Amino acid sequence: MNSFGLKYLLLLFLALPGPDPGAAGPEEATPDDFPLTAPAPAHPAQVAPDVCGIDNTAFRAGEEIVYKLYYNWNFVWLAAGEVTFRVHELENQYRITVRGRTYPSYEWFYKVTDNYESYLDKETLLPKIHIKDIQEGGYSRYDRTTFYQDEERIVSYRGRTRDDLKPKHMDVDPCMHDLISIIYFARNLNYDGLQRNQEIPIKILMDQEMHPLKIRYLGPEADVRIKGSGNYNTLRFSPQLITGDLFTEGDEMKIYVSDDRNRIPLLIESPVSVGSVKAVLKSYRGLRYPMEAKVGN
Repeated sequence: MNSFGLKYLLLLFLALPGPDPGAAGPEEATPDDFPLTAPAPAHPAQVAPDVCGIDNTAFRAGEEIVYKLYYNWNFVWLAAGEVTFRVHELENQYRITVRGRTYPSYEWFYKVTDNYESYLDKETLLPKIHIKDIQEGGYSRYDRTTFYQDEERIVSYRGRTRDDLKPKHMDVDPCMHDLISIIYFARNLNYDGLQRNQEIPIKILMDQEMHPLKIRYLGPEADVRIKGSGNYNTLRFSPQLITGDLFTEGDEMKIYVSDDRNRIPLLIESPVSVGSVKAVLKSYRGLRYPMEAKVGN
């Protein structure tokens, strides 16, 4: 596996490894740790979402969400690492940081230290700057992309390190998102207006290439168990995957999002070329609203 796949799990949310000093070894999970639920009735009335601008009503500065990543290896679920999302407020922008780390107990197999940042326009939630600084096994890459949304172009400086950067100028389609901005944009869509199996078109710039994708809305599912966190009422989605080294044609990712005003991703399940991965909500704080999707205590 030439990448642990954090960037693909970021497609996920459409959300999403930090060190665990107390980890003594890989943690095995059982099949009962992940949800098995019956679908609830769908929300009514179809609408076409506006992907070029949206008001933020779902998150605020100070929000922090942590996910635990599991990798299925030889039919055993191993706790591989964590990824942490944080929202910072600037005058006219939100700065979103994503930090991914493998656990020390997993690094004998594959070590990941990934850092992503996006600066989002507060009025549209479209990206202005996206930064990727990753070390995955023996691979490293630094990429700083500036979006000129009004001019429909980007400039990307890319290299193995910050000291080895080459610029690339590209024309892009209007309303272009990156891997992080699309997560926070999608959290603000009006899901009450979507019908089951309705597809939402999105455009993402990733690795200096444009990808037109679709996310299929699968409807609500009630009382879904999230390992270590409790039961939640959820909305379920399936984004189209990019066929390549990590995913094969026909693979399907499933995303469970809290069915409340926060719309935070709770669980992501996806096959990969070897095995499968899950990102499971570990903790959250600083949410804009109380977590009303949680069932019981």
